[in-house]
Amino acid sequence: MGDQSGRHEIATKRVVYRIPGMEAVTVRSDLEYGRNDAGPLTLDLYAPSDRKPGALLPAVVIVAGYPDPGFQKYLGCRFKEMGATESWGRLLAASGIAAIAYANREPVADGRALLEFVHENAASLGIDAERIGLWSCSGNSPLALALLMDGPRVQCAAFCYGYMLDPEGADIVGPLSRAYGFVNPCAGRSAGDLPPDVPLFLARAGQDQTPRLNETMDAFVRGALGANLPITLANLPGAPHAFDLMQDDEASRDVIRQILAFLRHHLRA
Repeated sequence: MGDQSGRHEIATKRVVYRIPGMEAVTVRSDLEYGRNDAGPLTLDLYAPSDRKPGALLPAVVIVAGYPDPGFQKYLGCRFKEMGATESWGRLLAASGIAAIAYANREPVADGRALLEFVHENAASLGIDAERIGLWSCSGNSPLALALLMDGPRVQCAAFCYGYMLDPEGADIVGPLSRAYGFVNPCAGRSAGDLPPDVPLFLARAGQDQTPRLNETMDAFVRGALGANLPITLANLPGAPHAFDLMQDDEASRDVIRQILAFLRHHLRA
């Protein structure tokens, strides 16, 4: 884990569920996946310490929907250096799934470039290109939705307490994305624009006080059911936003276990 000095308190929070092997995972840091005028774009690859030589692992990309320059200005680190991101990377790897966290400057273009890089270089990364999923939370989720709609194919996606799509005729996510600094590349889209056969997991925090977030989650569930999408919903009635970091109790740990089980099942880990 990196230097904690100068970080906002939320940037130091780590996932409340731990399993054996998290601290022993292998981390390949700052692998270049792209480049622009400002320099290289890099990723961190988390893998189980006991992986067999030559084995191709399933992988989960931890989606970053905030531009790193603004993110670092306000929280004191890049998204891939957050305690939450690092600890989820280790948790996934200790569960038998490679995890990818990455730096960005232009979230939409860089998110697509990252997925394309992973697909094209899967073998050299030790990843099975046919077993890739997404994980996102909060303001990162609109980008994850856009990647599902328009990016290289993935096999499943998990959303934790995320801003989702606008209800029909409403403009909720756009103003909030501008206020909070995350991207909203699927404005005007609906659940019907998502691939019909990619399983989705949604974790809802019943006491989430983030403005209108649950309104978008609830509308998304209705739209997804209307489109007959394969969704799984876990609702924690008493949980706050970022329950996986902020509420260290059995209810939180149980939903984290459900997320891991969902990813392991659909990625055949």
